[in-house]
Amino acid sequence: MDGFRVAIVGATGMVGKEFIEVLQQRKFPISQIRFFASDRSAGKKVLFAQKEYEVQETADDSFTDIDIAFFSAGSDISKRFAPIAARCGAVVVDNSAAFRMDPAVPLVVPEVNAFDIKKHKGIIANPNCSTIQMVVALNPLHKINPIKRVIVTTFQSVSGTGAAAIDELATQSKQILGQQEITKSVYPHQIAFNVFPHIDSFLENAYTKEEWKMVEETRKIMHADDMLISATCARVPVFVGHSEAVNIEFTNAINPDEVRKVLAQSPGVRLLDSPSTNQYPTPFSVAGTDDTFVGRIRRDVSVNNGIVMWIVADNVRKGAALNAVQIAEEMIKNNWLHQGV
Repeated sequence: MDGFRVAIVGATGMVGKEFIEVLQQRKFPISQIRFFASDRSAGKKVLFAQKEYEVQETADDSFTDIDIAFFSAGSDISKRFAPIAARCGAVVVDNSAAFRMDPAVPLVVPEVNAFDIKKHKGIIANPNCSTIQMVVALNPLHKINPIKRVIVTTFQSVSGTGAAAIDELATQSKQILGQQEITKSVYPHQIAFNVFPHIDSFLENAYTKEEWKMVEETRKIMHADDMLISATCARVPVFVGHSEAVNIEFTNAINPDEVRKVLAQSPGVRLLDSPSTNQYPTPFSVAGTDDTFVGRIRRDVSVNNGIVMWIVADNVRKGAALNAVQIAEEMIKNNWLHQGV
């Protein structure tokens, strides 16, 4: 086959637009492409490979003659339309949380568990953005020295919430610098020049949904049901790029140089670790890039066999669109498109 018939659901959103960029940049093999969104966005025009396409409203009959459908329109849309698309013969790569913890649906980061793709029954889940970048860095270390415990604190950009949050940060920044009263509608607190430990809703155990996603998704992706994980997720006034401070307790002794050696050879990881020359990843410097950047690697002096590291990635790219496209690429490369369907 020269190319595949592709659909993008949520084509006018932030991640949908990134799908368009990534598919073009990576020269994904496409014979036909169709773009879908809500009724509010139907009729809008998008440009792909120098050709203009009209966005159509997502409907039950949208997925006839589609091979691969990338979904990024929220859980409600995915729950409704992803099973329909799968029944029509498409393989759905879904960016929402709708199917991530479904035992019958693979949850995949290609650098970590590409082999799970072949178990799909028409739907493959794309993990949470913060989980993706963390497991890309943790998994190669876990393979040589099993990880017992992970403590992670995230510093997540507003792009994780969407375009409206980016606008709110920009507007509030101008208002504050102009000594005007701030307006807010996206977040419960002012985000400009502020940080708050609240991403998604709070659960009965006092963790947020975002924090609990990192716990459950990491275990599922890495096939590490016994790994102890605790997360605190904070929203910071950054436009693009999530940062994470990660404390790792290993089963056996390991030193920072060994960690660097492993990560330097790991797919999808780029080391930037020279604090003496102020070299370490920042969200500003990694925005628009594909890799997961790791720096500030050092011994955790509070625990035996402990390592601390700083992990940064573009959450819209590797944390969403790129990871989904990489899933589809692995599926094509290994002839898993119709595996298990």
